[in-house]
Amino acid sequence: MPTDTVLHELLARQLEAWLPAALHRARRATLALAYAGTDAGGADAALRAVADLADRLRGFRLTILVLADGDQALPARLGAIEATLPAEVTVHVMPGDPGRLPVALKAAGAVGAPLLTVAHGADPTPALLAAARAGRPADLLLVDGPGAPLRPALDAAGFPLVTEAHLVAATAPAKPPAGGSDGWHMAFATSSDRSLQAFKDALWAVASGMRLLDPADPRGRPFDVVAEPDPGPLARELLAELDRHGPGTVTELRRHALTATPYRAADATRAVTGLLESGAVTRDPEHGRLGGDVVITAAPGGGPAA
Repeated sequence: MPTDTVLHELLARQLEAWLPAALHRARRATLALAYAGTDAGGADAALRAVADLADRLRGFRLTILVLADGDQALPARLGAIEATLPAEVTVHVMPGDPGRLPVALKAAGAVGAPLLTVAHGADPTPALLAAARAGRPADLLLVDGPGAPLRPALDAAGFPLVTEAHLVAATAPAKPPAGGSDGWHMAFATSSDRSLQAFKDALWAVASGMRLLDPADPRGRPFDVVAEPDPGPLARELLAELDRHGPGTVTELRRHALTATPYRAADATRAVTGLLESGAVTRDPEHGRLGGDVVITAAPGGGPAA
């Protein structure tokens, strides 16, 4: 499956999780989509996803902002989809690049209400990130080609939860050539644990059969996206995290997997289970369900990793 198609499906899935949650928090919300010199086909996918959720929007006001340049057919395409949306949804299609987002979001009254911003090919300037951060809660998906890590800018902007991943085709080489690789580099930033977990689950669902690469992995080797990935690499990372910072709860290790690696929370649970079975870590209490409050400690001498 082409990576562009995966991105469109990822956005649709994220909306399926985000919009119902927004409905429970407020009577209004904003979805902002911005594209810098790239195909804005994701906007079509987003509006179709909203149309599928139309029956839930009664009494709720959703504003959709679309900023794009270079796609002359976009207004007509979106207009056809907009005609199928309920009156509670307002769509504004504007020419321009993501640099105009701060002004557009302020004009739309997005501050203080649920806000999901998707910026494709955008320069993550402090002004853009601050505008995206103004939602309550605020979710931001940045997508770009291979390049510098996006996490430092998102951390500086005050997003409490940030994750990065690099999506490549299944045919990508096991070790990318010098100078990078193909595919898309994405970062998701949020103030909601639930949104972060929904993003990871959606990413793994739509990217099945493709490969993910951890931007923080110095080896730069992508791994296959499958239902139950090899727990070894994540187990070694979690063991290293315990060595760095001492004992941690299962909840803390799951969050580390969500934010610091491309893996899901469920993958962390499997990895911890493997570490316990191998004797590489111990748990307190020793018996019972592996709940979030169970404390995991690296075994003396480091034990074998899963």
